[in-house]
Amino acid sequence: MRNTKRLRRTGKGRIVAGVCSGIGEYVGIDANLVRIGLAIATLFGGMGVGVYAIGWLLIPEEGRDASIVQDLVGKQRDKNNGDVWQQ
Repeated sequence: MRNTKRLRRTGKGRIVAGVCSGIGEYVGIDANLVRIGLAIATLFGGMGVGVYAIGWLLIPEEGRDASIVQDLVGKQRDKNNGDVWQQ
């Protein structure tokens, strides 16, 4: 089995949902630099909040294989017998 680096929301250094700490660990920088970058993006245009929310939805939590969105799609698929877009 390969030891590959995976982007995950971490529990260590977590303040809200672990997005910044996970990105910082993955990239190899201090999570506070990621937080500062998102704060600046929030102040100049408001994108920081949206980027954080998207990260929270799409990046799986440490110890899990699926993100929140993947879990929701999987539940919907199970509910509709495999067809996600069935109404």
